[in-house]
Amino acid sequence: MKLITVNAGSSSLRLSVFYHDDDALQAVNSVHCSADDISDSRRFRHLLEEHDALDCNVVIHRVVHGGDKLTSTCRIDPQVESEIERLIPMAPLHNHAALNLIHYCREVLGDRVIQLAAFDTGFFRHMSSVAMTYALPHDVCQRLGIRRYGFHGLAHYAMWSGWRDLKPELQEGGKAITLQLGSGCSITAIDRGTAIDTSMGFTPLEGLVMATRCGDVDPGLIIYLQREGHVALDELDDFLNRQSGLLGISGLSDDMRELLAADDAASQLAVDVFCYRVRKYIGAYLVVLGGCDAILVGGGIGEHSAVIRQKIFAGLEWLGIDLDDAANRTADRHPSAIHSSRSRSDIRVIPVDEAMVMAREAVAFLATGS
Repeated sequence: MKLITVNAGSSSLRLSVFYHDDDALQAVNSVHCSADDISDSRRFRHLLEEHDALDCNVVIHRVVHGGDKLTSTCRIDPQVESEIERLIPMAPLHNHAALNLIHYCREVLGDRVIQLAAFDTGFFRHMSSVAMTYALPHDVCQRLGIRRYGFHGLAHYAMWSGWRDLKPELQEGGKAITLQLGSGCSITAIDRGTAIDTSMGFTPLEGLVMATRCGDVDPGLIIYLQREGHVALDELDDFLNRQSGLLGISGLSDDMRELLAADDAASQLAVDVFCYRVRKYIGAYLVVLGGCDAILVGGGIGEHSAVIRQKIFAGLEWLGIDLDDAANRTADRHPSAIHSSRSRSDIRVIPVDEAMVMAREAVAFLATGS
């Protein structure tokens, strides 16, 4: 069986091709391109042709927001598509792109190909009501489905799974804090395989500073922008999702590499705010977990920037978190230990392989039919 994984991010598209035979799952091809490069079904067909994927049997899509109804991998039907579309306002950078790719697949491959969806929010479905609940009127939250959902679930699961394989002696990986640091950023507290808290909430805007997303802000600021700044709702959506974050602070770029290379004060401030916010959440989640066995770092920035890792972990020695500077500088995309011998918690760089997680989800779903 040949299957492909389709991962529509906020700024990019990742497509991977797998073969599954006799319980063996093998990745044979992958491509990472700008989301702008795949703007219609014709371009999508060309991408599949280029990577020998037109004869696939199964397609599984990463969908960022599944809401209350779509909490585990499922077959895509009109009802599922309708729910993904309904949730677009809660994840405007992602769900619309995923829905477009579902349509492109149908146009190019027809109904003979099974299309499945895996949901980032699914990993957080077991969070407690305490972690999920906003301090807003209960009846309004019930009526509109307002709660903390969490996102990047496939990425956090991938990091935890990689850590569990490295430490089989720890029951279900023990206690871990996972950092997904890329164009979108989030942090999750995991206790023996269960996500108990995460930085993103009702939408993927909450939490850490991101490339163009603001992360945590005072809700009163939003009211102020509307009343005093005369910012309309559509402008506000663009302001918070596409003009803020690293780009907004620096006024230069949403690319961490450019900001680290720049020597102006605004770019340095953007980097410092980014790292400071991560450090604050690490402290909070150490309290939530009561300490941790490991802090796992992944994502484009997390895996590739030793400078950012050093800035995040510097000064945390009093918490028993001690970075080895030499190991950090030489860490690459392979699972790498970057903690010193004095550290009470492991610090690991673990590549985020969402495609493999999705492929395994597809195989498991087809094997059980659910």
